Amino acid sequence: IPAWVHPDLPRLLTVFHGENYTTRAISHVTLPPDALFARITTATTVPTPRYTTVQAGPAHHIELNSDLVYINHSCVPNLIFDMERWEVRVSEKGLKEGEELTFFYPSTEWKMERGFECSCGESNCLGYVEGAKDLDEMTLRRFWLSRHIKELKEEQ
Repeated sequence: IPAWVHPDLPRLLTVFHGENYTTRAISHVTLPPDALFARITTATTVPTPRYTTVQAGPAHHIELNSDLVYINHSCVPNLIFDMERWEVRVSEKGLKEGEELTFFYPSTEWKMERGFECSCGESNCLGYVEGAKDLDEMTLRRFWLSRHIKELKEEQ
């Protein structure tokens, strides 16, 4: 059974722990756009957002409780966190073995507990990242977004 059907994360990724919060996850697989990378099966609900949580709904935050927590932010991500399906899927750019695993944090996060200066180095880098709330609609159109983020933006 493929690891992405029965999540055996060590078959999908390796986590490298660096100094000063430079931990990263590296892919062991090559997958095409929109392929299933992993299912989110070990999450627990928490009452408030933290720097390690993922927003799963307008007021629903989860701890992943797995090595998926080490997937870093990028302004050109290779993964998406589809919180309607509780899946991690490959972005439109595809995924290659050996790449760092990344997703666009504002795709799930409305207002992050702790913002940060992005260091992805991409030409269209957002700079400071703190969630979708303060990003304009033109910027957000470039990215896949969770339904709750789209709905919160419409209400804004």
